[in-house]
Amino acid sequence: MQPLPCVVRRLGLVDYAATVEAMRAYTEGRDGDSADEIWLLEHPPVYTLGLKANARTVRPGNDVPVIPTDRGGDITYHGPGQSVVYVLIELARRGIGIRTLVGTLEQAVIDLLRDRGIAAERRAGAPGVYVEGRKIASLGLRVRRGCTYHGLSFNARMDLAPFRVIEPCGYSGLQVAQLADFIPDAESGAAGEALAQRVLALLGYTETRPEAAAPGAHRPSSLNG
Repeated sequence: MQPLPCVVRRLGLVDYAATVEAMRAYTEGRDGDSADEIWLLEHPPVYTLGLKANARTVRPGNDVPVIPTDRGGDITYHGPGQSVVYVLIELARRGIGIRTLVGTLEQAVIDLLRDRGIAAERRAGAPGVYVEGRKIASLGLRVRRGCTYHGLSFNARMDLAPFRVIEPCGYSGLQVAQLADFIPDAESGAAGEALAQRVLALLGYTETRPEAAAPGAHRPSSLNG
């Protein structure tokens, strides 16, 4: 696979709804010269409802907002200390399909954990990554005109309590984990950066600066990166 340039945007803590709006706008505005991009960020507390979500999975009963979204999957929680990697790529440019991309994102998490002495695994029919039976990373993607957006979230060092009042990813009784459970001094910033670099390498990209990318992004000013 020939290495291709990919823009990595490190956006910090950004609003979920504004981020989804920006991803959609970028995807809709793409042409053959538009750069593939990876967005590394965190979100303020929010529950998001994927296309498979239904009333059974929505019962938070707290002050955390609940936002329907257009990614695959069910309900999940995002919050500070969770590393989020959004993958805005043209599948044909990399010569892969959506299943290969899902597997690649899972492998990036598995490799990151393996390098830290933590054994992780996939589960058939339940996308994501699991450690000791607990889910540590979730995936949800959307494909529009052959281009993807959304991506994966990795629990690094965060408050896991909001997961307890939902059925994460639609699975009753599913427990969650975070990197800090196994490495007490883990930090989300370092974990997210390592994860983004893993994704780049596995997809065959070389990082380029945002200012070197072709124009075409339509981001709110809060998402400049």
